[in-house]
Amino acid sequence: MSGIFEQPDDAATPLREEERRALKLAYITNRAQLNAAEQENIARGQEWALRRRRNLLTESGIKSLHRHMLGDVWRWAGQFRTHEVNIGIDHWKIPIELRVLLDDAKTWIDTKSYATDEIAMRLHHRLKQIHPFPNGNGRHARLLADLIVMQLGGKRFSWGGATDLQKAGDVRGRYVAALKAADDYDLEPLLAFARS
Repeated sequence: MSGIFEQPDDAATPLREEERRALKLAYITNRAQLNAAEQENIARGQEWALRRRRNLLTESGIKSLHRHMLGDVWRWAGQFRTHEVNIGIDHWKIPIELRVLLDDAKTWIDTKSYATDEIAMRLHHRLKQIHPFPNGNGRHARLLADLIVMQLGGKRFSWGGATDLQKAGDVRGRYVAALKAADDYDLEPLLAFARS
């Protein structure tokens, strides 16, 4: 199994050894197989989410979406990380900051504080900043933004036209640049990227 992780994936948060051991699929021996298995699981998770009209703006909704996206591949899917990583807030703050974000999002929706796209992008950006899971945070936050914008009557985002940002180098670079601009309180590049 260690061979899978010998070549780091620049698009993913590095996994700790105990997280690596939580891989459910014994046949996986390389990064390409892992990426393919995750993509298949994410597609099934997306289908699950699109078939259901449920309130995702709860802690259990956030965890359930992540579990459906990656739970066929990883035992830790749908569980908050329990350690610090190179991105995101302190792990012990995750439930608190997530609750604040979800309450804010509900208020934005109820009061129509922002346009539909902006609500989804604010939710996406702050969820990425929190970085609640060991891995899959970007894919999870993008799908959540898609689901929320659609629930609010908007069109799904195109995210730079790439089906997998982890493999699309130039598109991923634009996405990361847009996230950094949002970190500096400029949401426009992220809104533009999501619709490009």
